[in-house]
Amino acid sequence: VAADEGILHASGSGVPPVTKDYCIIYNSNWVSLPKSLDNATFSTLENLTSTVLCSPSEVPSGLMKDKAVVVMRGNCTFLEKARIAQNSGAKMLLIASKSRLSAISDNKTDFEDVTLPVALIRYNDIVDMQLVLGNEVNVTLYSPPLPEFDYSMVVIFLIAVFTVALGGYWSGVAELENLKAVASPGERETRRKKEENVTFTPVTVILFVVICCVMLVLLYFFYKWLVYVIISVFCLASAMSLYNCLAALIGEIPIGQCRVTCCNKTIEVRLIFLAAFCIAAAVVWAVFRNEDRWAWILQDILGVAFCLNFIKTLKMPNFKSCVILLGLLLLYDVFFVFITPFITKNGASIMVEVAAGPFGNSEKLPVVIRVPRLEHSASTLCDLPFSLLGFGDIIVPGLLVAYCRRFDVQTRSSSVYYISCTIAYAVGMVLTFVVLALMKMGQPALLYLVPCTLITSSLVAWRRKEMKKFWKGSSYQVGWMP
Repeated sequence: VAADEGILHASGSGVPPVTKDYCIIYNSNWVSLPKSLDNATFSTLENLTSTVLCSPSEVPSGLMKDKAVVVMRGNCTFLEKARIAQNSGAKMLLIASKSRLSAISDNKTDFEDVTLPVALIRYNDIVDMQLVLGNEVNVTLYSPPLPEFDYSMVVIFLIAVFTVALGGYWSGVAELENLKAVASPGERETRRKKEENVTFTPVTVILFVVICCVMLVLLYFFYKWLVYVIISVFCLASAMSLYNCLAALIGEIPIGQCRVTCCNKTIEVRLIFLAAFCIAAAVVWAVFRNEDRWAWILQDILGVAFCLNFIKTLKMPNFKSCVILLGLLLLYDVFFVFITPFITKNGASIMVEVAAGPFGNSEKLPVVIRVPRLEHSASTLCDLPFSLLGFGDIIVPGLLVAYCRRFDVQTRSSSVYYISCTIAYAVGMVLTFVVLALMKMGQPALLYLVPCTLITSSLVAWRRKEMKKFWKGSSYQVGWMP
């Protein structure tokens, strides 16, 4: 929200009193709010949302004296409402809006006599306030300073690095099994049937990026319909991914391998229960996806499984394809974050709008890792109560890490490429968070992750005099022997 953000602290009349905070938007040129509750003054809330307060005759005399008054937005200006409320003895004016909160701006020079605190609040928050706190509510306004750093970023960092490292390692294990199958004619056909990898060529890389661009633009214009398509696809894909991840772990356990036969096929009973568990996890998330208290944990588990399975399944054949993919997606990220504000009518970034839900849509795209912000601030209430990292910021560099791991396996290079690229990814994440903390605005993480990982991988290959092999990929691996 491009405005001054603050907090309305509401307290009920119960014993002990129940309290809750709500987002407000105010104009710091009109009024200066306290930085903490220690210096704040409480007033009794008077709910007058049945009126817009554009005329003094709309409210009975004496009803607003020494009260914090809330009215609807209406057609008159904020300062016209404020003057009427101030002349009626009100201590604070809250203006409820059913639309998205926007900056408060009027010609203050015509209303120099208005000193009443004025703030914009969501109408749904007023309704929630009455449901949670009752009809007798005391409120105050304050605006705490923004925290320099939120420790939820540490959790995001650990999840991202863990997922990229594990996905790359899993891809290397699969590559080792493939190479052993190549060297053993008896296992070759069996392994080919089990192989689920999809290999990206430079042409398919370009096609993939074009599809991403088209999909993002469609989401921007048709979000309220397509968001449910994305949610459905996520449920299906994440359930399958969670099954693949857990099945790989269960396959290493030598007990509980009893089988049943159906339609001339045998399957382990434990895998049937595993499939039911994964489907149930996806369904539970779909039903309770808007429950902020715990649904984020399930979304993150499903998201990590999705990213792991994607990194392991999607195979980059050479470094050239990695450079094309990461380079194009870097341009895609920068364009839709930094360039599109100069194109859109409201001056908003298409990427940010889609991530936040255009036009205040309550449904959010489930394509991010979410961790609740641990530092209390107005931004937490008004903007996003979660720190977010898109799946693309894990998967895209993760594909390069996976290629480095497979290259290590093919060349028996003691994991030097894999470890170096993983460390470079971690450094890129730290750099992203540093810039985020300094600039106080969302950043396209690929802007920092792509150069860190590509440059590091190139330097390792150049230093080991293997750039030609690294660039061309696995065409030389046929002679590999276990």
